[in-house]
Amino acid sequence: MIVKDAFPFLIPLLAASVAAFLLAWNVAGFICLGLALFVAFFFRNPHRVVPADSSAIVSPADGRVVKIERTGNVTKISIFLSIFNVHVNRSPIRGRIEAIDYKPGRFQAAFNHAASTENERNVILVADGDLKVVFTQIAGVVARRIVCWKKVGDSVGKGELVGLIRFGSRVDVLLPAAAEATVEKGDRVRGGSSVIGRIKTNVRTTPR
Repeated sequence: MIVKDAFPFLIPLLAASVAAFLLAWNVAGFICLGLALFVAFFFRNPHRVVPADSSAIVSPADGRVVKIERTGNVTKISIFLSIFNVHVNRSPIRGRIEAIDYKPGRFQAAFNHAASTENERNVILVADGDLKVVFTQIAGVVARRIVCWKKVGDSVGKGELVGLIRFGSRVDVLLPAAAEATVEKGDRVRGGSSVIGRIKTNVRTTPR
């Protein structure tokens, strides 16, 4: 399955490929077809099994954990997405989207830790009772388009699709004091299915 955002790129490439083959421009046809296949690959949306454990906080993105930093009571987990990773983003917990804050910025390489504070980014706050988790979609040197399909007030399920970042990027997750990280730097994670944190038992959440 691929997300709908692929079609503005995919349809013209497929049309150009067909036209090129009809005109016997085989090299151009294969180039356009190859680009179309890459677009379909990039915008893929594979099925993910979301953990049933209510204490689990799942990764909002596919990629590699490049940094874990604890500041005060908050733990920041940074995930780098290469151009070959799945680029749809998912909610790490169930709850209500309480805030979305888009911040314009630069387009540095997403593996550069300065990208977390200097690059174009979209900050999303999801709350479930007393539990609040913030995650940030961050553009990279190639990724020039952050897409968010949700708005403030929307309810989301754990692992539910919320948006995507085009062509290489980074996602940061802020775990509150009420949760503890369960991953380490260098770990590979999968959006919607990999557990990156766990909620402590004394946290009040909305009854299910």
